[in-house]
Amino acid sequence: MKPVSSFFLVVAAIVLQMNFWEIAVQAQESPSKPNIVFLFSDDQSTYSVGNYGNKDVQTPNMDQLAKDGVAFDKHYNTTAICMASRSNVFTGMYEYKTGCNFSHGNMHPEIWAKSYPVLLREAGYLTAFAGKFGIVVKGKGLCKSDFDYWGGGPGQTQYATKKNKSMAKYAAKYPHSTLSYGAFGQDVIRDAAKKGKPFCLSISFKAPHKPATPDPRFNHIYAGKTFTKPKNYGREFGKHMAPQGKQSRQYARWSEWEYDTDYDGQMAKYHQQVYGVDYAIGMVRDELKKQGVEDNTIVIFTSDNGFICGSHGYGSKVLPMEESSRCPLIIYDPRSPLNGQQIRCDRLTGNIDVMPTLLDIAGLEIPGNVDGKSWMGLLQNPNEGGHEQLALMNLYGPLAGHCMSCVTRQHKYTYWWYGDDKMKPMEELYDLQNDSLELKNLATTAEGGAALQEMRARYENQCANWKQDAVPYNDYQRYGTLFDRNVPISEKEALKRQPKNEKQNKKLNKTNSAKDAKQAGRKIPKEMPKAAPAGSVK
Repeated sequence: MKPVSSFFLVVAAIVLQMNFWEIAVQAQESPSKPNIVFLFSDDQSTYSVGNYGNKDVQTPNMDQLAKDGVAFDKHYNTTAICMASRSNVFTGMYEYKTGCNFSHGNMHPEIWAKSYPVLLREAGYLTAFAGKFGIVVKGKGLCKSDFDYWGGGPGQTQYATKKNKSMAKYAAKYPHSTLSYGAFGQDVIRDAAKKGKPFCLSISFKAPHKPATPDPRFNHIYAGKTFTKPKNYGREFGKHMAPQGKQSRQYARWSEWEYDTDYDGQMAKYHQQVYGVDYAIGMVRDELKKQGVEDNTIVIFTSDNGFICGSHGYGSKVLPMEESSRCPLIIYDPRSPLNGQQIRCDRLTGNIDVMPTLLDIAGLEIPGNVDGKSWMGLLQNPNEGGHEQLALMNLYGPLAGHCMSCVTRQHKYTYWWYGDDKMKPMEELYDLQNDSLELKNLATTAEGGAALQEMRARYENQCANWKQDAVPYNDYQRYGTLFDRNVPISEKEALKRQPKNEKQNKKLNKTNSAKDAKQAGRKIPKEMPKAAPAGSVK
């Protein structure tokens, strides 16, 4: 065998070196992991988006995102209020496992350690957050050190950009905070593109949360506009609903927020705030194109909960009705074969799905304790996947309004467990496919039949999960008994006494309501509207 000449060895070495160089260049030009943009509004209902059927509103960028990607029609927030919903989103778990809500307590650090921002950063992503962080982690506060770029703030944050410390540098050009978050997003995208690293940009808008404070630059959009009222608008369409829900401030806010006397004026301000969010979405998507990373970036848009704009004679959120628990979800993944077909997915999805979806995008393993499911499969086939059922829960406000619901693609069942000398425990069952406005409670009719039995069984399964998995702190374990249909109300009496943190929250709610009213120039009614006659469980 003849020895290989030195000439051929040199040539082989040069070729090998060139191949390695070419591979390295390709790796730089085409990051192996997609970028993620997660856009999160606050208190935004499906009613506020043109793509969801409202012809009165202008949401060109949300509508375009839906045309480019996929819109989801059965997306629910498993807890429809800020702090708890954000905890669901960060961790992929139900509230009783995050242990986090206004009247219960802050998140524990071991829960946060498995949140999507922490896990993505550990996997090499540049992480960025701007806006309303919404939670507090014991010992860590707002967790600023867990992000490479920080534009977040405590509490509800402010609509005036200059009052948000981390965003003040944008105040001169964007005095209203909504567009400042769009500018923050543009800066992050530019910087991440220069560094050639995958990024996860999370923007949590304050809008359209109360107090209604639209950006004046958009005053012309709805000036003098008359809005079509929902077909279930007003108190006459809420008479059949449980009296327990009428004890909460959501019932009072129908009149406090002047939906009853100035519907057009209130909706003009609400939709103008949404228009600002829409404009900021356009800013972010434009920058993705400008930096040449659009084809490697998944964009997800949704809200922390919906909003009740007068339906059934209610305002605000929290309660399990469709207007408050359901909200928009639109996803654009440049790799999806469904793009450009204006596909609508009617599979059941929830806010607990955000975290496992983002991990799936990054190619990371989803922890076993997560309740949510990835949406990536639905972007390949919108007819298979999603949840068979989801639990919806409210553990905020007066104890009478605390409840759990079970929802499927067709039905929603709620057990209002609370009973006293003024009201009895009550069931609600709605056929969402044939009665999306929730106008007929099938639990009180013979029509309920087999569907009622099925949904009771599903509910009891969710209740069993609660008993098994609820955190042993922040007052979550007692609800496993309170929500149990098979435990008599007499046995729940001792558990009805408010813990110290609930009493403090009741006082806080009253103070916050007064502050909200003062900011909006309204007076607080001295008395809550009277509840409708109680129903009964059969």
